[in-house]
Amino acid sequence: MKIIIIVQARTSSSRLPGKVLLPILNRPLIIHLLDRVALSNKISKLILATSTDPTDDKLAKLVSDYDYNVYRGSLDDVLDRFYKCAKYESASDIVRITGDCPLIDPELINELIDEYFKGDWDYIGNSINPNKLTVPDGFDIEIFKFSSLEKANNYSLLPSEREHVTPWMRKRSSNLRWRHYTHNFKCPDYRLTVDDEKDFKVITNIFENLYPLNSNFGINEVLKFMSDNPEVSQINIETPRNEGYEKSLLKDKAFNRSTGQALWSRAKKIIPGGNMLLSKRPEMFLPDYWPSYFRKAKGCKVWDLDGNEFIDMSIMGIGTNSLGYGKKEIDEAVIQTVQLGNMSTLNCPEEVWLAEKLIELHPWADMVRFARTGGEANAIAIRIARAATNRDSIAICGYHGWHDWYLATNLEGDGNLEEHLLPGLSSSGVAKGLRNSVHPFSFNRFDQLELIVSKYDLAAVIMEVQRSESPTKGFLSSVRELCSKKGIVLIFDECTSGFRETYGGLHKKYKINPDIAMFGKALGNGYAITTIIGTEEIMQYAQNSFISSTFWTERIGPTAALKTLEIMKSEESWKKITLTGKKIKEGWEELAQKNNLEIIHTGLNALAGFYMKSENFLKYKTYITQEMLKKGFLASNTCYVCTEHTEELVDMYLEALDPIFATIATYEATKSNDPLLDSSICHSGFKRLN
Repeated sequence: MKIIIIVQARTSSSRLPGKVLLPILNRPLIIHLLDRVALSNKISKLILATSTDPTDDKLAKLVSDYDYNVYRGSLDDVLDRFYKCAKYESASDIVRITGDCPLIDPELINELIDEYFKGDWDYIGNSINPNKLTVPDGFDIEIFKFSSLEKANNYSLLPSEREHVTPWMRKRSSNLRWRHYTHNFKCPDYRLTVDDEKDFKVITNIFENLYPLNSNFGINEVLKFMSDNPEVSQINIETPRNEGYEKSLLKDKAFNRSTGQALWSRAKKIIPGGNMLLSKRPEMFLPDYWPSYFRKAKGCKVWDLDGNEFIDMSIMGIGTNSLGYGKKEIDEAVIQTVQLGNMSTLNCPEEVWLAEKLIELHPWADMVRFARTGGEANAIAIRIARAATNRDSIAICGYHGWHDWYLATNLEGDGNLEEHLLPGLSSSGVAKGLRNSVHPFSFNRFDQLELIVSKYDLAAVIMEVQRSESPTKGFLSSVRELCSKKGIVLIFDECTSGFRETYGGLHKKYKINPDIAMFGKALGNGYAITTIIGTEEIMQYAQNSFISSTFWTERIGPTAALKTLEIMKSEESWKKITLTGKKIKEGWEELAQKNNLEIIHTGLNALAGFYMKSENFLKYKTYITQEMLKKGFLASNTCYVCTEHTEELVDMYLEALDPIFATIATYEATKSNDPLLDSSICHSGFKRLN
């Protein structure tokens, strides 16, 4: 255990510049303060934390010359300064003192430290609650765990939180155990800190009268002096308490952004693109107001970093959680796995049990490989197909991830993936040698595939069984027949469609078996697991190519998948989400007809979506998100359904959507000049297939 006191100070105060260097009885104010704090016998180390700004060079040298420790950090981001100082010192607990409190009493520090450890608090202070103050301004002490400071540094975004270190700790959403401590006496409301010249005059008066008698005078002597000399207390009586903090709160109002939006601004500076997934970027929803980050998710509800609760009628983790967020039985299985151990030199048995289960669900398949993401699964399937056929060329239909083999489609021109959900994808960074190796064809256009097959010796045809529209009669069977005839490996990418309408792959509904199929997303209900299943004839070629990864062997993914499959079967989840999605689509259609709007439905019922026939659709989509957010819904023009979307919630959702459709209809009919949006228009991103 290492308890340190960090005293924060800088010389660039706007109200009294250089105040901490001002002399009192020929000794700088800050040295008086440090001398007093150093008398606490319950701390491991005392450090002055100032800034790296040149204006604080003199302060840093002065304090060092007096043999006190100095740490230098950010000028304005005091929280960051505190955090890095505490981290550098490997502190377990931190006492915070501000440099404008030269009368601080070490006995009060000791008293608060005792209470802090007695109650095992995350954070405690004697000046938190203005209605329960027992010490005057100038005797403020705060103590907190390093873990509390680390959380504050991670989650604090507002100016008041960064400039004053502890405000976030007092937020309800922090979930910290904190309390306001009241000392066993009640002091008059004196002002005994230094912010301006009047304050300095009061402090100087106290030191000149008490210091010569006892350099270690405490709060009792100070209070007696003030009581005996009421004229001194009147000097600065009109100066408000916590004026600096109040000014920070004004900055908060000007800041005018949610915690999530503020964090997104930080993210974009240090993470290319801001995050790891295009579909989760705020620009895809409500660029200037989307909550962006979540603190908690349960059922079909999400809580943002500010503690706001939303019903998720949007993409539900990009379709990962068809059983809802935080499914108890799955989480419990995962927790048990974590407790037993997630990784080992030996293999986890769950991967064998899961492989057997998947083959049982798909009798045409004989062998299984596992990965953790959909892009990986697709790349593995392509590698196996090329190894099995000793050919290179691939025909694609649909979206299959970010790997080179897929983006090579756009080496011939950025428009080749135009009909495959992501128009304009850059092929930057993709090896030019892959040019002309991947050839796109449109869904339900067998004639296009026939043309590709006539021109190229294909290793594989990889396609989604269905995304935005159903396959026309004979389309899938024709593809199957052509691939069999030409010795082409047929791969069904079911990372999205799997377990939505059947207990297994969607191809079971159409009774067309591929040579390889991939599943992901819903398979682990939010835990990372994807699988590649296939016939022995093809899958055995995985042995002829190096396909291997350390974290494909972790235990959590297979454990979650096994429990997910068990619950899916028990609840017949695919039936529930299909019926719910059907009701949502019917609700959209009813609202559209009621308001004379024309919409186009897309996707499986469980992956429902719609588009309005209007040149202003992106604006309307943004408006829907904006207004639904105000009503407590995460929503746009897409709803990935889960079993937690009850009939009551769907009714609430459609009721909230009704007046929004009405406003859009008025705007569309009148071409109103009403700007509609508080935000800029969302990006287009994924699009439907025609």
